[in-house]
Amino acid sequence: MASELIRIFSDLHYGDRGSRARTLSSIQPLLDGATTVVMNGDTIDTRPSRTPHRTDELREETMRFFAESAPSTVFLTGNHDPDISLRHTLDLAGGRIFVTHGDIIFDDLVPWGQDAPILRQKIAAELAALPAGARDELDSRFTAYRRVAASIPQRHQSERNGLKYIAGFLSDTVWPPTRIYRVLDAWSRAPGLAADLIRRHRPEARFMVMGHIHHPGFWRRPDGLVVINTGSFSPPLGAAMVEISPEWLALRSIDQRNNAFYPGRVLASFPLAG
Repeated sequence: MASELIRIFSDLHYGDRGSRARTLSSIQPLLDGATTVVMNGDTIDTRPSRTPHRTDELREETMRFFAESAPSTVFLTGNHDPDISLRHTLDLAGGRIFVTHGDIIFDDLVPWGQDAPILRQKIAAELAALPAGARDELDSRFTAYRRVAASIPQRHQSERNGLKYIAGFLSDTVWPPTRIYRVLDAWSRAPGLAADLIRRHRPEARFMVMGHIHHPGFWRRPDGLVVINTGSFSPPLGAAMVEISPEWLALRSIDQRNNAFYPGRVLASFPLAG
């Protein structure tokens, strides 16, 4: 019997014209050999859109593909697919590995985004409405965050016209030019915020695997905690994946060749045994 091999991906953004994964079949080589696949948020966009039938089609296509192409798939929610499942987190390796999309670390979900101010207000209102004892409970916070995420409609993500998509993308994510500073600030703050989350809610964990900020890499904190980000299938920095066996955890690059994606080189590996 083959040894257990878990592969974790995030931010596929399938159905968004900006995703490099134009077909689900293109990611099949990434699934081959895995005993469990974890899709760690933003697999598709399920938020309200002007074309709800298209969203329904994407959901059906995605669920069918993974049911047929992977032995076992766990879908975790993200800010773009807040209702893709009822699971927001996953604990692996006896609690040593904590997996979640990552937007929960920010008080405005997407600090670089156009909707950040209204998201901050909505999240604050949702948390204020919780009983005092529940405001710092992770499950309660996820319920609040997912409710807020589901209230924000898709913008360029659901646009099918190429020129309109580009215009919408630039308006939503690039303009004004100062927005790049928000992106850089989020990248710099994310490892520390992730470590704070772990200390409060998973103090036994040694690794946190997240996505969301579209910045693949790993950061070792002073207390030994390792924060790992699997990037995104959308530009500009590309995607990575995490592999977990009973003995080790590895961060690997993802290579694109001939319109398909393959496991690439090992960027970092960490022993789990012992």
